[in-house]
Amino acid sequence: MILSEILAKIDLSGVHPGLADCEIAIASDVSNPLYGEHGASAVFGPQKGATPEMVAQLDKNLAHYDQIIQRDVHKNVGQIPGSGAAGGLGAGLLAFTNSHLETGIDLVIEYTGLKEKLQGADYCFTGEGQIDFQTKFGKTPYGVMKTAKAIDQNIKVVAIAGSIGENIEVLYEEDFDGVFGTIPQASDLQTLLAHGKENIQRTTESICRLIK
Repeated sequence: MILSEILAKIDLSGVHPGLADCEIAIASDVSNPLYGEHGASAVFGPQKGATPEMVAQLDKNLAHYDQIIQRDVHKNVGQIPGSGAAGGLGAGLLAFTNSHLETGIDLVIEYTGLKEKLQGADYCFTGEGQIDFQTKFGKTPYGVMKTAKAIDQNIKVVAIAGSIGENIEVLYEEDFDGVFGTIPQASDLQTLLAHGKENIQRTTESICRLIK
């Protein structure tokens, strides 16, 4: 593991001068800061297999990284919502480029014409690989749900995921009408991949039989 003490300073002398003329839009689907209780390590570390000890060290590293950025780059990016995206890539782009954060789901909604397609809808189906409490931090299903409910509170929003993680009750508090997992039983990865389409079809059929 990389220790925070290794990062002593940031030297920008090798940055290409043309980068200053580029404006970068950062599309992020999460609103987590770089570090802290809701930071990149605390929220996403356990999902990637980090132990509590690893999470604590990683969070310390990222806090130190933010301090060095403030000192050497003169930017304060560590607590900006979205700076913790992609393991802290959001913070890096904000610190070292002429960039701004945009909500990824807003870009998707705009380019897909989702608002127009939801007009007059009774149901809206969305989903992701794993749904858990993290979904409420700006991930795609959350953005789809908010868009649907803004158009018509009576639109039923159903989320379908490969697996269901911890604390999904917060999603019901946020106006999801149903959350369903597609994995029928404990299986190894190869089996799940081989039967992924079948599992989705089975789950979708069960939902449709319920609402017909």
